[in-house]
Amino acid sequence: MMNELYKLLKNKEIISILDGDKTFGQINDVQISMPYLSGPDLCALSTTFGLPVEYGWNGGALSRWMYLDNLLEYCINNNKMQQLLSCLFAKNKFIDKLKNLTTEEIEETYAETVNTLIKQISGILYFSGNEFTLVNKQFIVKPINAIVEVEAPTIKVIDSAYIKGLSERALVDIDNSNYDSAITKCRTLLEEVFCYVIELKNEKPSENGDIGSLYKQVKDLYDMHQSKDIDKRINMLLSGLEKILTAISQMRNNDSDAHGVGSKRIRIQDHHARLFLNASIMMSDFILAVAYRKD
Repeated sequence: MMNELYKLLKNKEIISILDGDKTFGQINDVQISMPYLSGPDLCALSTTFGLPVEYGWNGGALSRWMYLDNLLEYCINNNKMQQLLSCLFAKNKFIDKLKNLTTEEIEETYAETVNTLIKQISGILYFSGNEFTLVNKQFIVKPINAIVEVEAPTIKVIDSAYIKGLSERALVDIDNSNYDSAITKCRTLLEEVFCYVIELKNEKPSENGDIGSLYKQVKDLYDMHQSKDIDKRINMLLSGLEKILTAISQMRNNDSDAHGVGSKRIRIQDHHARLFLNASIMMSDFILAVAYRKD
């Protein structure tokens, strides 16, 4: 029943809202709209959700609404609409629109933007007897005034926008000389990416809290072991990635805000924290690329 109702979102007017084409006034000097999704953005998003799409840079590209329409159809057929909508409306997707605001303005602008967009989509659905609404932090389509219970999802979507959002928060920590918190975010980023790609294979991540164990699972599931059949320089890079992982894991244990300060604790500096952050971003992006590669 829910999937049938989601089909109502395959409406050109609604799609033009979801892809960021339509605006509805301003708040705090920020246009009220969804983040603008370019053709390449939509292709990347489709691939993230399991529908591999390559943008036709040399011709043959679809219109933006067709990319999104195809993704909606795919997610409806594969029971992924709640995850897709949560991803589209996630606060970290609005970073570019909200980045110059104060903390209070960010919260106010994001809340008002989402509320306005929900009302606009519901207005389009009104004469079908349905509405677009938020239930238990999930965006759904339901009959007007109907009471619907929705379970919160257990798996969040980890994509390039998520990496960007967490890394930008870590960069703020570094700029404020809060290096411990930045290192913790580096570990969190890698841990969540590892868990996410493990769950994509319908496997359960290791529960011992060891990031090395999670990485071993990823290597086994995605056949990432070094091989004599590939260029030795690739093997060198893979070996380097493992050293990066080990260093970040050990640094987090010795120098992050997750543990008390010991007598042998070494204080890191700004340039060290930036190195760890950039290394974490690089490895996270690599792991996601491996997970969504085409065999």
